[in-house]
Amino acid sequence: MAGGPTTPELVRAAHAAGSFGTLGLGSASIDSARTQIEQCAGIPFGVNLFCPQEPLTEPYLAAARELAQAENQPLPEPNYSFGYEEKLDLALRGGARVVWSMFGTFNSGHVEQIHAAGAEAWTTVTTSAEATAAARGGVDALCVQGPAAGGHRGTWDITATPDSRQLEELVSDVHTAAPDLPLIAAGGLRTVDDIVTAMSWDGVSACSCGSAFLLTEEAGTSDYNRQLLRRGGQTVSTRAFSGRFARGLETQYTRSHPDLPPVYPLLNPVLKERRAQHDDAVAYCLVGTEVEKINGGTVADILNRLCQNPH
Repeated sequence: MAGGPTTPELVRAAHAAGSFGTLGLGSASIDSARTQIEQCAGIPFGVNLFCPQEPLTEPYLAAARELAQAENQPLPEPNYSFGYEEKLDLALRGGARVVWSMFGTFNSGHVEQIHAAGAEAWTTVTTSAEATAAARGGVDALCVQGPAAGGHRGTWDITATPDSRQLEELVSDVHTAAPDLPLIAAGGLRTVDDIVTAMSWDGVSACSCGSAFLLTEEAGTSDYNRQLLRRGGQTVSTRAFSGRFARGLETQYTRSHPDLPPVYPLLNPVLKERRAQHDDAVAYCLVGTEVEKINGGTVADILNRLCQNPH
């Protein structure tokens, strides 16, 4: 979970409880990434990175300028690299056991670099075509992300409409496309029954949970977003949060901008000032479906609930 919720404290707590945690560093600054990696020294941990993005075409830049003008905000120069190369180097020198890509996969040189450091390369996929490409690139595992997932959908093509089929069907397709790779099921897993069911699917070796930990004591979820999560409501998958498809709590802005073009990463700067003032109309509370099933407590509490015998 990039953007703050996943902290070194959360990752350490997951390790202490017998699980494996991953730092969400896709949108972090280089300095923040370095600090977070250093704070995970001595334990097995992973790092999730955003793959570099192709520059926006002029029509999409023009759309972003219009959105900025409507908010009376300047439009900054986009950062399409997300500090990917620097963060990859920091992760490997810092002892990460896994480097996990989002919005794309690694090239052969990066896979070699990751393996040479004794780490594994994992990639998030949302279609069988993405799975085939990642498998050909030499990754070690695939995270299959379904439509119920909170946060950004990991589609590789920013202009694509995400596959809306349920997680089980996507897992089946990906397993057919890449039968030799272990799969990690992700998206909307909230209960022990969800985990048991997902683990029964062919090819699935593990489950990834994000939203389930948003209200834990160790999470970096802001006080404002904790209030929104406890209030609950409907979630929606839309580009109106960031310019990329992401799932979060529905707002006035998401309702009034149902067909926003792919302007990531420029929408967040446009709405930054209003969001800093906790304007509910543009709230940025990314979370998966069934918000009412998200509980507080510690990371260990949540893991105990997810891993207990359902019968």
